Order: sequence, then structure tokens, then C-alpha cells
Amino acid sequence: MLDEENETKLVMQKRQGVIVFLYHMKQIKQLKRFGIIQYISKKMKYVVIYMNQEDLPETVKKIQNLKFVKKTEVSHRPDIDMDFGSRMGEKAFKLTDEDQEKFKNKSE
Repeated sequence: MLDEENETKLVMQKRQGVIVFLYHMKQIKQLKRFGIIQYISKKMKYVVIYMNQEDLPETVKKIQNLKFVKKTEVSHRPDIDMDFGSRMGEKAFKLTDEDQEKFKNKSE
């Protein structure tokens, strides 16, 4: 059995995306130290980096001060309420007669 003292708990880090627009794509390796690179667009010259939310303001300032960075944009996704069902109510999700017949036919 494991002792409670020896157990390690998995704690989810809150992360947020930052879009970094670059002048040149040569310096992408230098951006790896700021967070996890999720996507690279060579054609449009930008990189999407995910980093911890608690370190976000300091890290974005450091990234903006780099010579090869054109501009940075912070993702607003964590600020958006993603619970759309409570706003729409039950009326928005009622099935029409045609849809109910389709589901009945599939289940049979």
C-alpha cells in the first residue's frame, strides 16, 4: 500500500495560448523555452505557444522584447464562458417531428 505522504497528486496547470508574429522563422527554437509550441505557420510567420497563466504577463513582456518578434496576441479563450446550454434554454434543443422520426428509425 502507498502511504498518503508518498502519493503525488496530478495538478492541472492552467494554460493560455499566445500568438507570436515573427519577422523570420529562424528563431523558433528560442521560443521553446517560454512554453509549449503548438503550431507553426511558415507562410504567415507566426507561432502559437501555450504557457502557464500565472507567468503570462512576465513571459509576454520578455517575448515582446525579443528583436525577431513583430507582435504578440494573448488568446481570450479562458475568458469566454463556454456553457451555451444555460443561455439558450430548453426550447433551442427541441427536436422537430422529422428529427424524432429519424431517430426512431435508426434505433429500430
